[in-house]
Amino acid sequence: QVQLVESGGGLVQAGGSLRLSCAASGRIFSINAMGWYRQVPGKQRELVAAITSGGVTNYADSVKGRFTISRDNAKNTVYLQMNSLKPEDTAVYYCSVGKYYSGNYFPYNYWGQGTQVTVSS
Repeated sequence: QVQLVESGGGLVQAGGSLRLSCAASGRIFSINAMGWYRQVPGKQRELVAAITSGGVTNYADSVKGRFTISRDNAKNTVYLQMNSLKPEDTAVYYCSVGKYYSGNYFPYNYWGQGTQVTVSS
């Protein structure tokens, strides 16, 4: 079993910044990849960013140059630094644990409660 606890969301004006954190516990190994997803009502959850155990990252085109994913393997924690936020970034953000296969990130079916990010215009 895996537990994921996200934090750091909130209300921010467009152009502002937020830093999300996710603490993972349970049957977690530092070799796992980790990622951040977001979801708005009525839409599918979308991958925002992912990071391998060695620190290799990939991002959705919509956040490249604005968001940075990082991790602390000793703490089983993944972060998402979000800068230059836009109203379209408004969503519930979820972290995940998963793996890379053929260059693509696949999450395991473990999800936390998510953290709400609201960007006002």
